[in-house]
Amino acid sequence: MENDLTADGSYAISYPASDEAQAAESVKDAPSTPKSPSDTLRNYFRDWNPPAFLWRGIATLLLTGQVFWRLCTGKLNLDQTQEQMSRIGPQTLGVSMLTASFVGMVFTIQFTREFARLGLTKSVGGVLALAFSRELTPVITAIIVAGRVGSAIAAELGTMQVSEQTDSLRVLQTDPVDYLIAPRVVACMLSVPVLSVISFTVAMAASVLLADLGYGIMPAVILDSARKALVPWDFVGMTIKSVCFGWIVAIISCGWGSTTSGGAKGVGESTTASVVISLIGIFIGDFLLSVLMFQGTGTALKKG
Repeated sequence: MENDLTADGSYAISYPASDEAQAAESVKDAPSTPKSPSDTLRNYFRDWNPPAFLWRGIATLLLTGQVFWRLCTGKLNLDQTQEQMSRIGPQTLGVSMLTASFVGMVFTIQFTREFARLGLTKSVGGVLALAFSRELTPVITAIIVAGRVGSAIAAELGTMQVSEQTDSLRVLQTDPVDYLIAPRVVACMLSVPVLSVISFTVAMAASVLLADLGYGIMPAVILDSARKALVPWDFVGMTIKSVCFGWIVAIISCGWGSTTSGGAKGVGESTTASVVISLIGIFIGDFLLSVLMFQGTGTALKKG
C-alpha cells in the first residue's frame, strides 16, 4: 500500500495489483498464438448445426452396419424374429391380397382392351405376368408394408425411446439392437418376399377370372402365354427386390424410431417421416434394381 500526493495536495491510497490481475495483464499484452488446424476444425463442428435428418440418416447407416454384423456373427434373437414375423404377415396379408386383386383386374382391363384392338389377345397373359412379377407385386407389397408395418415399428420404437425404455434395456445389459432392431429388420426381409409371391398369385388369378368373364378369353390362353413369357430369372428378380424393399422399410423405420426425441409430438413426426422416406427409398431402389437385373448384367444372367 502506498500514499500518493494528488494535484490538490491531498493524499490517495493505492493498493498493489493482485496476482490474478497481473496475470491477466501479462496474457493480454502477450502476442496471440495462431490456432492449430485441429482446434479450428473442432470449433467448426461444434458450431455447425446440420439438419436433424442428416444426423438421423447417418445413424441409420451405422445401424445397418450393426444389424449386418449381428447377422454375420450369429447374434440374432430368434424368438423375437419369429414373433415379429408372426405380426408382419397377418397385418399385411389381407390388404396385400385385396390390393393385388384389384390391381390385377385394372391392368387386365387396360391391356386386354388394347391388345384385342390390335389382335394380340394371346399375348395378354405374358405381358401381365411380366408386369406383375418384375414390378407391380414387389413394389405394391413394399408400399403396404411401409404403411402398416413400418409406421408401427417407428411409433413403437419412438415411444420406447422417449419413455426411456431403451435405457432400461441397457441397464439390464440388453443391447436394443439385438433385442429390438435386428429381429424386426430380418423379419421384414423374410416376410416381404412371401407376401410378394402370394400377391403375384392373387393378381394372376384375378386377371384370369376377369379375362374369362369379361372378355371371353379362356384361362388356358392366359396361363399358356404367361408360362411362355416367364423365366426363372423373373422370379429371382422379384425375390431380390422384395428382400431389398423389406430391408429399406425396416431399417428406415427402426432408424427414425430409435432416434426420436421431443415426446409425443416427436413420435408422430418420426412415424410420418419414416413412411415418406421409406416410399422414396422403395422407388429409388426399384429403379436401380430394375436397371441392374433387367438391363446389362441382368440380361446376361437371364440368357445364361
